[in-house]
Amino acid sequence: MKVSSDQAGRVCEPKTVTILGSTGSVGCNTLDLIAQDPQAYDVVALTAHKNVDLLGRQAREFNARSAVIGDESCYGQLKEALAGTDIAVSAGQGALDEAAHLPAEWVMASIVGAAGLRPTLSAVRRGATVALANKECLVCAGDLMMQEVEAHAATLLPVDSEHNAIFQVFDFDRAAGVDSITLTASGGPFINRSLEDMRHVTPAEAVAHPNWDMGAKISVDSATMMNKGLEMIEAYHLFPVTESQIEVVVHPQSVIHSMVTYRDGSVLAQLGSPDMRIPISYALGWPNRLTTPAKKLNLAELGRLDFEEPDEERFPALRLTREALRLGGTAPTILNAANEIAVGAFLQGRLGFLDIARVVEESLDKYDVVPLTCLNMVQEVDQDARRLAARIIEDI
Repeated sequence: MKVSSDQAGRVCEPKTVTILGSTGSVGCNTLDLIAQDPQAYDVVALTAHKNVDLLGRQAREFNARSAVIGDESCYGQLKEALAGTDIAVSAGQGALDEAAHLPAEWVMASIVGAAGLRPTLSAVRRGATVALANKECLVCAGDLMMQEVEAHAATLLPVDSEHNAIFQVFDFDRAAGVDSITLTASGGPFINRSLEDMRHVTPAEAVAHPNWDMGAKISVDSATMMNKGLEMIEAYHLFPVTESQIEVVVHPQSVIHSMVTYRDGSVLAQLGSPDMRIPISYALGWPNRLTTPAKKLNLAELGRLDFEEPDEERFPALRLTREALRLGGTAPTILNAANEIAVGAFLQGRLGFLDIARVVEESLDKYDVVPLTCLNMVQEVDQDARRLAARIIEDI
């Protein structure tokens, strides 16, 4: 039987955890932290889309009670990989939802894209503490998701380094004293490239982020700065601020992860090395802080911190996301769906880098924006917008 102790040395039960998307970058970093003190955690479920080999190894190493593969065609392989264990094996979208509903007190929601909406909602509806690394949940269905969080007394802890930073320094009890919040952006690999140069960049160049080790889709979003735009929408739902109170500044070193400016002129910032284990550990240990293997920040060694205004001509995704936020309703859902399809086409070599934003803009122009009334509507709009974006790509 596992036993653990808290920071005062008291013996306590291990924290039960589920990781939705355990084979991705965030999932792997979460398990790396759990491995630092394995007696403190009891892994209930691990899920992946189709990376059977890694999911099987993770489930065995951390003695998960359940392992779920999203791609049903991989069920047999996962069953074989976990033969001889007591680990329950299942597959498909319904199984992902069920994994999120298992009684883990803490759930890492890190399934990439709109596919993470249903499982995350399943965890929210049973009142779990949800560490949110899937920004699309709030982009596609922000108002509806936050209503569910409140209705079911769930706890939402942001994992994105920017929102996690704001969460750490935002005075929720005196929110009227906040003047603005500032999301910092590294600028990605093309911050100093001209528009003409960016016409010819390859997927390999786009996924080579200068500071962060992330998955392909998120890395491309960072290169287009769509990621920062999506984070603006996410921040709008996470924090009691208006759209006009959300600012973006380019900060190439990725040391200041975000800032909160107060009405008296004070600016509070959270700093740290660009290592996702830091914000993940904050969510995993909350309200306490954990020791991590992340490199400690040495400001004297760093020497300088640089900032500049984002260039919306070269990175139109920032303008498009702000417009979608102002429009509200189905606009953010359309934007996110079109972007996912466009990024997929770019990674497959079927679309140019600069055409990603073009596909998103045309999708927003051609799809009627209406109020979002229910979560089923989110799925319908998402699928319709994906089909529209695919048709636009065919015509480019």
